Amino acid sequence: MDYLVSPDWLEDNRSHPDLRILDCTVVFERTDGILTVEGGLGRWASGHIPGSHHLDLLEDLADPMTELRFMMPPIGQIVSVLEPLGVGEGTRVVLYDSDKNMWAARVWWMLRSLGFDDAAVLDGGLKRWASEGRLVSTVPSPKPPRARFVPRPQSGFFVDKAEVLAAIQDDDTCIVNALSQTQHNGENDDYGRRGHIPGALNVPAASLVDDDTHAYIAPEKLRERFSHVLDSGATKTITYCGGGISASSNAFVLSLLGVNHVAIYDASMGEWGYDHSLPLVDRSAE
Repeated sequence: MDYLVSPDWLEDNRSHPDLRILDCTVVFERTDGILTVEGGLGRWASGHIPGSHHLDLLEDLADPMTELRFMMPPIGQIVSVLEPLGVGEGTRVVLYDSDKNMWAARVWWMLRSLGFDDAAVLDGGLKRWASEGRLVSTVPSPKPPRARFVPRPQSGFFVDKAEVLAAIQDDDTCIVNALSQTQHNGENDDYGRRGHIPGALNVPAASLVDDDTHAYIAPEKLRERFSHVLDSGATKTITYCGGGISASSNAFVLSLLGVNHVAIYDASMGEWGYDHSLPLVDRSAE
């Protein structure tokens, strides 16, 4: 199973007894400047890929000991969530969402950080699946047999602000901002202050997918989007965004492109933007 699978592949393989399908959707909307964040269980109940189960990133797979959203939780917490969903030894997982693959990519990255490599992202998620005329169900899926998940933690998948601060002065590390160009330039202050981490290159995660299908754009176009990153000569890449979610899509695509030594700044601008001791570059006044 590749890192990225098509709806055709899932249609052909979804009845395999070792395959688990997880909907990772979080409802994340900004209306008139007001941000609302809700779990995706209700959306899953209103229509999902047959046989799938909902995975709650907002509550079940987020660290409860921090005010920052979506932070990587303790390993024991992750294991307690995955095992009842049948994810563990001898199983494979396909992850999808209804919002441009970024939530699925987040879970993919979390699993990889724990040494679980038998996971893939469904290219285009629920939107592409449904738009191609495939069955969408409102029927609860049968409960899978409980699995045994054995975590094998891997280093280097997540970094903290101290590592990012050091990376600013390190020519061997490329910092990549997955937020929009307007956020990167400092044209709004969604995260306390305006601007981007010094030296960061901007590759908006939204630019990596087709707006109509939510599928990732062609490999050659993905490589073009990341050309300034790939040509930087850096041996390590750190991605960030507002809270580690869009950054996960960038990290996932870099993995597809064969880039090694990629890490996510998990706290991202949710931490950096509000810490006035940390530098930001604001281009909005230029």
